[in-house]
Amino acid sequence: MKPRGSAFKKAKTRIIKLRELIDRERYLYHVKNEPSLSPEALDTLKKELWDLEQKYPKLVTSDSPTQRQGGKPAPAFKKVHHEVRMLSFNDAFSEEDMRAWEERFRKLLPPGAAVDYYCELKIDGLAITLVYEGGVFRVGATRGDGTTGEDVTQNLKTIEAIPLKLLSQEVVRAHLRELGCARIATRLEKNFPLRLEVRGEIFLGKDEFARLNRERKKRGEPLYANPRNVATGSVRQLDPKVTEARKLDSFAYALASDLGQETHEEEHLILKALGFKTNPHNRYAKNLTDTLAFQRYWQERREKLPYEIDGVVVMVNKNALFNMLGAVGKAPRGAIAYKFSPKEAATIVENIVVQIGRTGIVTPVAHLTPVEVGGVTISRATLHNYDEIQRLGLKIGDTVVVSRAGDVIPQITGVLQELRPKDAKTFAMPTHCPACGSSVVKEGVLWRCLNAQCFALSREKIYHFVSRPAFDIKGLGAKIIDKLLEEDLIADAADFFLLKEGDIAALERLGEKSAKNLVAAVQSAKHISLPRFLYSLGILHIGEESARDLANFFWQKAAITRPDDILIITKNLHEDDYMRISNIGPKVASSITRWFMEKRNQEFLKKLTRAGIFITKEVSGGGNLLFEPEGSSEPERPLQGIRFVFTGNLVSMSREEAKEKVRKLGGEISSSVSRQVNYVVIGKNPGAKLAEAEKLGIHALDEGAFRKMIE
Repeated sequence: MKPRGSAFKKAKTRIIKLRELIDRERYLYHVKNEPSLSPEALDTLKKELWDLEQKYPKLVTSDSPTQRQGGKPAPAFKKVHHEVRMLSFNDAFSEEDMRAWEERFRKLLPPGAAVDYYCELKIDGLAITLVYEGGVFRVGATRGDGTTGEDVTQNLKTIEAIPLKLLSQEVVRAHLRELGCARIATRLEKNFPLRLEVRGEIFLGKDEFARLNRERKKRGEPLYANPRNVATGSVRQLDPKVTEARKLDSFAYALASDLGQETHEEEHLILKALGFKTNPHNRYAKNLTDTLAFQRYWQERREKLPYEIDGVVVMVNKNALFNMLGAVGKAPRGAIAYKFSPKEAATIVENIVVQIGRTGIVTPVAHLTPVEVGGVTISRATLHNYDEIQRLGLKIGDTVVVSRAGDVIPQITGVLQELRPKDAKTFAMPTHCPACGSSVVKEGVLWRCLNAQCFALSREKIYHFVSRPAFDIKGLGAKIIDKLLEEDLIADAADFFLLKEGDIAALERLGEKSAKNLVAAVQSAKHISLPRFLYSLGILHIGEESARDLANFFWQKAAITRPDDILIITKNLHEDDYMRISNIGPKVASSITRWFMEKRNQEFLKKLTRAGIFITKEVSGGGNLLFEPEGSSEPERPLQGIRFVFTGNLVSMSREEAKEKVRKLGGEISSSVSRQVNYVVIGKNPGAKLAEAEKLGIHALDEGAFRKMIE
C-alpha cells in the first residue's frame, strides 16, 4: 500500500514541482536557447529530485528527468518495426547534379506546379525515431534497414535534448499561434493525437568529442576517429550509463504523424512547439538558386559549427508534392543530400608494399604517415595496379594528396613532386611472391602469383569465405583467423563449423564469452543461399553476379540442399555447357570446370556437407533473381534486359550501391566484358575492362551519365 503520511504527500508535491521546473528549463535551454538558471543551480535541483525519488521509489515515473540516467544494462536490443518507413537520401555533389535532380522530379509533377524547398544542415550522426503515447516518451529506435530498427529507448532517455514528456496541449497550441501556425493550433483543439512519432538525429558535439579523446589520451587508450562513430556506438551500448557519460545531443527534423502540416517547414515549427530541439540554422528556400546558395554558405562556415556536418538536405517543401513524388528504393524523389566537396589532406608515402588477394592478384598498397581526412584517420591507400603508380609518377617518400571519394574510400589523387626528397625510391613490382616465393606474372594491367597452394592465397580465400557477401560470419575477422591458422586449429574454411568453444577460449585475448559468441555466429551461418555459397568458394573470375548466373543454371539442373549435391551436377558438365550461361565466356567457363574437377575442391565440398551446411533458395528483390515471393506485385523495371559492367572507382556511391540500384530497376550486372553487355560504367582509374569494351564497341557511361540513367 502507498504511504499516506504528511511526509509522503509533501514529497509528492515537491517532486511534481521539481519535474515541472526541470522540464521547463530543459525546454528553455535546448529549444529556445534562453536558460533562466545557471547549470550549477539546475544541477542542485536535479540532485534534490533524485534524492527524493530514492527515498520514495513509488513516486518514480518513466517521464521523470531522473530517468535519463541509465537503468540496468540490457542483455540485447529488441527489434522495432517502423510503421512509417525511415528513408535515406540520394546524394548530389555539384550544382549540375542538383539541377538534374530538379529536372527529373518536375517531370512527375503537374505542369506549372510551383515548387519551393526547405533546407536542413545534414548532421553527421545517427537517425532515430521517437514514439510518444499520451504525451510520454515510450519507444526510441534506430533506423536499421528502414523497416526494422533496434529498441534503444533507455539509452535515448539519457539525452537531455530529447523530451521525456511533451508540453501540455494548451502550451503547444499557444506556441503554435506564436509561431504563426494558428490553423494547426485550431485543428489540435479537437484532434490532438494520442500517439505521436518523431524522426531525429543523434550526434556528438565537437567539444564533447575533444573531451572524450583527451580523457582517452590520458589513459593511454586509442583515440576515437570521428564523432559519428562515437555517437553510433554510444546509442548502441547495452549499459545506458555509458551512453549518458558521452553527453550526446539531438535535433528533431520530421513528423511521421499527421498533425495537419502542409509543408516541411511547418513540421519544424510543430516540433518546436511540442518541445523538441530543432536546428536553428535550417531555412526555407523559395527556389533552387536559394538552396545552392545555402549549401555554399555552410560549406564555407561548417568549421564554425559546434558539430560536424557533411552537406545539406534539400526537400520539396509542400508535403502534397513531396508525397506525390514517392520514393525510389530507400530514397524519396523529393529530397536529396547535397554533399560538400570531399576533404583532402597532404601526407607522405612511407612505403609501398604488395598484398596477395584470394585469386592471386598482387596489389600495391601505399603505407602513409597517418593523416585525418574528413574526420577519419587514414594510413593506407590502395594503388590498384602498377600502371596507376606510373600514371601518378609516384615514388616512395613522396608527399601526396589524399582524399576520400564519397567521404568513404581513401585514394591518392596527386603527387607533389616539388616536395620530393632526394632519397625518394622508385617502386618496382616483385618478380616473386613475397609469401611463397613463386613466380609473379603480368596479365594485362594486373600481376598474379602462379602458386595455387600459396599460403597467402589460401588465407585470403578463408577471409573471402567468411566475408559479408559470402557466409557473413560476424566476429570472425582476419586477426582471429590468423590465430586459428597459427595454432593449427583450422586447415580450411570448413573447419570453422567443427570448432568448439573450448578450442577458441584458450586463444590469446579471447575468453569463454567471446568463444561462445563466435561459435554461435558460426553455427547460425550454416544456412546459406546458393549464390552466396558459390561466391564463397573463391572460384577464379566468379564474382557476386556470375555466382547468381551460375546458381540459376545449377537450379535448372537439379535441386540443391547440400554442398556435395553440386558435384552430382558438375561431374557431367564441360566448358561448353557453362558457356551457354549468359554473362559467362570461355575464360570463366574454363575456371569453373577446373575448380570442380580438382580433387581437393571436391573433398572440400564433401567436408562442408559433413559439417552441416544447408543450401537454401534465395527469395529477395533485384534485377536477375532466382526466385520471386509468391503474390508479389511486379515492380517497375525500366532497365529490364539491359546489362552493365563496372570498371574503376565510383565517387558518389560504392560499386555495391550502384549494382543494387541497377538490380532494383530490373537491370543485370556482368562481372566480365562480352557482347551481351550493353554499357560499361567508368569510374576513376578504370582497368582493362574499358579497353575490352572499346574493342567490342560497347557504349561507355561516365559516372554522371550513369546516375542520370538510374535516377
